[in-house]
Amino acid sequence: MKHIVIDGLRLEYRDLPATVAARPNLLLLHEGLGCVAMWRDFPAKLAAATGCRVIVWSRAGYGGSQPYAELRMPSYMHREGEEALPALVKALNVENPVLIGHSDGGSIALIFAGAFADVPLGIAVMAPHEFVEEVTLAGIRVARAAWETTDLPKKMARYHHDQTPCVFSDWNDTWLSPDFRDWNIEAYLPKIRCPVLAIQGEDDEYATMRQIDVIAERVPGTKLLKLRDCGHSPQRDQESAVLAALAEFIETLAPRHAGGHDLKTPIFSHGSITES
Repeated sequence: MKHIVIDGLRLEYRDLPATVAARPNLLLLHEGLGCVAMWRDFPAKLAAATGCRVIVWSRAGYGGSQPYAELRMPSYMHREGEEALPALVKALNVENPVLIGHSDGGSIALIFAGAFADVPLGIAVMAPHEFVEEVTLAGIRVARAAWETTDLPKKMARYHHDQTPCVFSDWNDTWLSPDFRDWNIEAYLPKIRCPVLAIQGEDDEYATMRQIDVIAERVPGTKLLKLRDCGHSPQRDQESAVLAALAEFIETLAPRHAGGHDLKTPIFSHGSITES
């Protein structure tokens, strides 16, 4: 595992090298309870299927990454998409990445692509959210019951260690708070100019299919993949289909001229890389 220190926060990441020349860089963004380790062997399989460099990281407060000092706000995904993710891309010197995000990570990818339209070569989102649905809140209430009555805390502690209670409460409490009911990122969608692949399972326990249909309505040329026998984690429930779709999507992306973008000044202005 490698680590990068950005604005005093030590963040963990994996960096799988490309095996084929002149391939795009893929950057994986995890879900609301995820981290590097919870992707399991999916990054390695994706690297093998595409020949691309694959970078996967744990956001601040997840896995082995240090948390923010501040309390989580309803705008936490905006902060990740407009500040933290640009800082990581800049610190790792990743030109025109292809963002691949799951759930919260998909929403963050959409925010980034709308805020920095010239930067991503493409984005692929799996079970993203653009607005709050009642089915989402119902699923999160079920997760809270599982947290209180099952061994879910013990299972999560294998990945998040001492940060586990905060990881769960930050996610669960934020989504269920009255202030979050009006959360919405649809305004970012028309600003996206790169190709988009949106994937969702027909049995998603946290969303209706409207979540990816609205992307296709607002972003011309969006490719949709709706999977049967698939819940909220397509990369696990239908791994082969997702890997094949991602490999096909990446093949369609034309490289951009390097140096043609300008990131807004992020809250993290520099980083240093260490290994452990």
